[in-house]
Amino acid sequence: MKLAYHIALFASLASTALGASQFFGLNYNPKRPDGSCPNVYQVQDDLKVLRPYTNRLRIYSVHDCNQGEPVLRAMENTDWKVELGLWVNKNDAVFEADKNELLRLTKYFNFAKQVSAVVVGSEAVYRKEQTAEQLAAKIRNVKQALANVGLASIPVTTSETWPTYYQTLIKEVDFVNMHGFPFWEGVSIDKANDKMFQHIYDLQAAAKGKKVVVGETGWPSAGDHYGAAQTGMHNAQSYLQQFVCRAARENIEYYYFNSFDQNWASTNNASNVEGNWGIVKNDYVTPKFAEPIYSCK
Repeated sequence: MKLAYHIALFASLASTALGASQFFGLNYNPKRPDGSCPNVYQVQDDLKVLRPYTNRLRIYSVHDCNQGEPVLRAMENTDWKVELGLWVNKNDAVFEADKNELLRLTKYFNFAKQVSAVVVGSEAVYRKEQTAEQLAAKIRNVKQALANVGLASIPVTTSETWPTYYQTLIKEVDFVNMHGFPFWEGVSIDKANDKMFQHIYDLQAAAKGKKVVVGETGWPSAGDHYGAAQTGMHNAQSYLQQFVCRAARENIEYYYFNSFDQNWASTNNASNVEGNWGIVKNDYVTPKFAEPIYSCK
């Protein structure tokens, strides 16, 4: 089984090494296809698969599965950079555990070289698990904690959906990290990118000169439709092409959702699409789309 995996990995790398479509960054969860926790060697394999596409990743927690350490270890002595997430929900002990693990990791890794940002929470206000004021206080807390260990230069932000990125949060972050999914608005594919970019423009206006980065966007390749939003390979690739090319033209940084299809992902949503957002299939090896994935003309 291990030999077969590495043969598949080699074939995948050979097919993508030349002329692979580039992304500014990708969202990444290193949990294995069955949901188990990763080790550093598995993360190294993942990075080999993903390197033809990007050298920037975002993870959502350093404490969950203790994933921060194998990710940072696998990136040592490479050109990879990572946005490290701290998970925030109703239970502040979860945030504190993530923050403590972050600070522990600062003792062993070169954050100035490897870490592009720290992301405090992902849609915690949208899920009504934190108020904007509570989350803003956590952002200030993390900034101070990093400053205390000589890492005040590391940007700190939070990720929220476009309607819940309130001024209270914009004031505290070093850059705005927004999520936008026209699919979950039930928008048809022909109108989806215009809808997404209108959200970006609205937040750029609200941010008053502060940089706006798209922390998540994408389109599912399978699962139930949602209103006028139709899943499928064609629509997933169409949304990707339009978004990536327009973002490049307009100099908008982004982390596309997602690196891998993930069967373990929650289906507790309005539609059973959660495992179908990746650019690589759920074996974590096989590209989902033929190259070129997109062509900007």
